[in-house]
Amino acid sequence: MGLFCNGFSLFLIVCSMAVAASGSFYQDFDLTWGDHRAKIFNGGQLLSLSLDKVSGSGFRSKKEYLFGRIDMQLKLVAGNSAGTVTAYYLSSQGPTHDEIDFEFLGNLSGDPYILHTNVFTQGKGNREQQFYLWFDPTRNFHTYSIIWSQQHIIFLVDNIPIRVFKNGESIGVPFPKSQPMRIYSSLWNADDWATRGGLVKTDWTKAPFTAYYRNFKADACVWSYGTSSCGSKSSNSFSDRTWQTSALDAPSRRRLRWVQKYFMIYNYCADLKRFPQGLPAECKRSRF
Repeated sequence: MGLFCNGFSLFLIVCSMAVAASGSFYQDFDLTWGDHRAKIFNGGQLLSLSLDKVSGSGFRSKKEYLFGRIDMQLKLVAGNSAGTVTAYYLSSQGPTHDEIDFEFLGNLSGDPYILHTNVFTQGKGNREQQFYLWFDPTRNFHTYSIIWSQQHIIFLVDNIPIRVFKNGESIGVPFPKSQPMRIYSSLWNADDWATRGGLVKTDWTKAPFTAYYRNFKADACVWSYGTSSCGSKSSNSFSDRTWQTSALDAPSRRRLRWVQKYFMIYNYCADLKRFPQGLPAECKRSRF
């Protein structure tokens, strides 16, 4: 299938003090669990997470962010990855946390990964959209990005938008805008649900399972000790100084429609059986 590779433009206006960082994993992240299963090497330019029958592994960013663009290149677990989940997401903490999720659900050799996305606001998720990818995510590195502004959240794969979650506060839908979030990633066993609803279990004879990360970049507002590098959250000018993104232009909207037409396999906004009392309010709005 042909891939749209040129002409994608998504214009970002960033406050003058926003951070644009592409550094070392040693500098930007902490390995948080999994002991030796999480590794940083190549002088801090490459990170790997592994899963075996004893444990998975994970890392998180040293910094917290409140709006911006986050990019990371991943190469997912190759071969028979059934039962495994590689999660890459932004999250705050606590029972009313906000969260923006990429989760890659493994599968049997030759079957495609499922890319699972979700948005949590004030502790509530249930906004799942799932996709197949138009390439093999285990053969090469690909870039997975989150653009988070006060207007919307955009999920991108290789700079192609796959999902837009718009700020729906005007119609009573909470939106993540006040809780700073860290970047997290983990590789773990979820064979009770990840592959074909849990029917296919993890084949531990194929362990360890390993995913790789490189080229992290954050063009974002760093939150530290109650203040943002883009201005104080309590300041009246905060909304004018944080990330602002334009609406998707016509080529970008075409790419989004292309992905959602040919590669989306689940959309909560189309699941009438799940919401017999009516679809969530945000589902009735324009996607763009």
